[in-house]
Amino acid sequence: MSAATGADLLQAADEMTQVLLPHRERDWSVPAGTLTWSCWTTAAHVAHDLLGYAGQVTGLPQDAYLPYDLRVSPTANPAQVLAVMRACAGLLAAAVDTTGSDARAWHWGPCDPAGFAAMGVAETLLHTYDITVGLGVPWRPPQRLSTVVLRRLFPDAPEGPAPDVLLWMTGRVELPGRARRTSWVWRAAVD
Repeated sequence: MSAATGADLLQAADEMTQVLLPHRERDWSVPAGTLTWSCWTTAAHVAHDLLGYAGQVTGLPQDAYLPYDLRVSPTANPAQVLAVMRACAGLLAAAVDTTGSDARAWHWGPCDPAGFAAMGVAETLLHTYDITVGLGVPWRPPQRLSTVVLRRLFPDAPEGPAPDVLLWMTGRVELPGRARRTSWVWRAAVD
C-alpha cells in the first residue's frame, strides 16, 4: 500500500460529510463520545487541524507550527461546519499533492507531506467516530483508510481488523484480550 495522498484526505472528508450530514438537525452541543468537546467543536477542530497541516506542508517551517489559527463562526450550523472541514481537507489535499515527497515541515520533528496526509486522514476518521458516538449513530472507519493510517502512524499496531485496531490504538475501544489504552502517540516524523 502506498503513502497517504490527497485523494485519501478527500475520501476521508467525504466519508465524514456523508455520515454526519444526515444528522445536521440533531443537537451537536452534546459531547463527542468520550471527549469533553461537543460534536460541533470536534468537527470544527478537524477543520482547524486540516488547515494547520496544509500551512505546514506549504510553509515548510522547521521548528514549530505556523502562528495562525482557524476560527469557525460560532453561529455556523453543523452543515456549515462540515463544509468548512471539507474546504480545509481540499486545501491539505492540494498541498500534499503539489509538494515534493522530499519536503519536510515540523510536526514534533521533520514530517513529509505523506505524514501530514496520514495525520489528516486520522483526525478526520477518529473524530467522525467521536461525533457518531455522541450522536448515537453506528459507524466504523473504512478499512482501507484505517490501514493507510495504521501503516504510517502506528507501525507497531497489532494484527486485527484495521478499523478496530485504529480505534484501539487511539484509546477509543477495547480489543479482545487488550485493555483500552489510556495514552498514545502517533509517529508522523521521518528520519
